[in-house]
Amino acid sequence: MSIPTPHITAKLGDFAKTVLMPGDPLRAKFIAENYLENAVLVNNVRGINGYTGYYKGKRVSVMASGMGQPSMGIYSYELFKFYDVENIIRVGSCGGFANDLHVHDIVLAMGACTNSNFASQYGLNGTFSAIASYPLLASAVKKCEELNVNFKVGNILSSDVFYSQQDESSKWTKLGVLAVEMESYALYCNALSLGKNALCICTVSDSFVYPEENTT
Repeated sequence: MSIPTPHITAKLGDFAKTVLMPGDPLRAKFIAENYLENAVLVNNVRGINGYTGYYKGKRVSVMASGMGQPSMGIYSYELFKFYDVENIIRVGSCGGFANDLHVHDIVLAMGACTNSNFASQYGLNGTFSAIASYPLLASAVKKCEELNVNFKVGNILSSDVFYSQQDESSKWTKLGVLAVEMESYALYCNALSLGKNALCICTVSDSFVYPEENTT
């Protein structure tokens, strides 16, 4: 496959080496307009907004991933494989499982569990553990400590199901899983299989323990 891909119309070089990936295209637009200087729209296929600009003099891109692992799997793979992107940082939301997590706390996903069959493509006779890139994780931990924000580092669950017929949150919690979202396992798998770097940084938007949710 060559560029443009079926899902991205940008030219080679339009993306920076580091891409921030929220799920929502409007969040990508918000980040570009409020945090990047001289941001340029480089992709808008199917409404998936992608921008490249500068943050404190460093060239950075931001593009939406859409919802779920199939969507994240497509966009992160194409960015890594065809657009020479080296680092993808998912910036999204999650539902808190842990009793010491509250709305607006930060979860840095050291690893991602899943109920998906995403890794079956590798033909492994076992279960693949999808983990973050340590340099990105260590940098994020340092920055959280500097900013004095409430954060936790650990395992999360990347689920294929939003409206589940079974509440299994307590089972995951017993195994130390901090929160649930829907994209990171696919992102980590792509990064690891292609020799790239990835990290998921999630803000707790609601809790499975407390009657809390973010309404903004």
